[in-house]
Amino acid sequence: MASHRKPKPRSLTGGTARTARTTAVTLALAGAAGTTALEGTAHAEPNLTPAQIKSKVDKLYHDAETATEAYNGVKEKSDRTKKSLDSLRDQAARKTERLNAARRSLGSLATAQYRTGGVEPALQVALSSDPDRYLERAALAGRAGERQAAKVRDAHRQVVEIGRLRAAADRRFTELTAEQSELKKQKATIQQKIAGAEQLLARLGAEDRARYAAQDGHGEAGGERADRGSSGRAEMPRGGTRAPNARAAQAVAFAYGALGKPYVWGATGPSSFDCSGLTQAAWRSAGVSLPRTTYTQINAGQRVARSQLAPGDLLFFYSGITHVGLYIGDGRMIHAPRPGAPVRIAPIDQMPLTGATRPA
Repeated sequence: MASHRKPKPRSLTGGTARTARTTAVTLALAGAAGTTALEGTAHAEPNLTPAQIKSKVDKLYHDAETATEAYNGVKEKSDRTKKSLDSLRDQAARKTERLNAARRSLGSLATAQYRTGGVEPALQVALSSDPDRYLERAALAGRAGERQAAKVRDAHRQVVEIGRLRAAADRRFTELTAEQSELKKQKATIQQKIAGAEQLLARLGAEDRARYAAQDGHGEAGGERADRGSSGRAEMPRGGTRAPNARAAQAVAFAYGALGKPYVWGATGPSSFDCSGLTQAAWRSAGVSLPRTTYTQINAGQRVARSQLAPGDLLFFYSGITHVGLYIGDGRMIHAPRPGAPVRIAPIDQMPLTGATRPA
């Protein structure tokens, strides 16, 4: 996440979205060094001050979140690839069943011809002793021959189509294998970054750890607690800016209901969330389907200027568009900050804002 110096808010305009996906994946892969690098982070600098430790932990958590969004993107693609592979295999299996049925039918015809001595149907009719029915039988035999030829052609087409489906399935399987390998690498990167942050945090005293726990790991501003009613559930504040429509109001209500739930990378609810998982789930509760990652969610709706923000809008942070929160009005948002920091309310100025979107 960021340094402890409060960054200046960035303009909502610009071309950052076009390079977001590339930046996210590049940063994620750049961090996959291994446990040796983590041990160096935790032990090679014994004289770090608490402020330096917090700054390094912020960066590790930010890198972990960057890798998480890259992981989410690959996971989404892998899920689509697996679904496509299953569909191709199912189509191939069904067509193979029909081909086998056609082959059995052709086999029955061949057996019948063998039992009659292999005499062509037209010749059998010509040798008939019933001349009054010759034309009728000749027509029937001709149609039977045509049907048999059509069955042979159809069987050939099915063989070609099954071959095409199996080749496509093989390609999908190769893609899926590569994507699953990439997921393992991304998972290792995330776990290493989080482990490095936890090792550094363990070097702080109890008081400093408690202070850091109150922060979001994105800068010096800490999260806020939601007001709680007699039911113990989080309640939305009265007054303030109103949501522009019922769907946005529902998304905000969902986010309030998620307050206090833990951050878990790759999670989309209902018991835990990562940042983009929370915003996706909030808008899904309102009947709106959002993409999975920060760098795709930013394009899922109408861009809005900072001065036009309304509750329910999605807020995106950092040049790589690696963090997202849900605006609730009065300069605040609800977001899933980082490991160890549950879903909570925070000021939007604690991170560099790079864009905002209003889902349709």
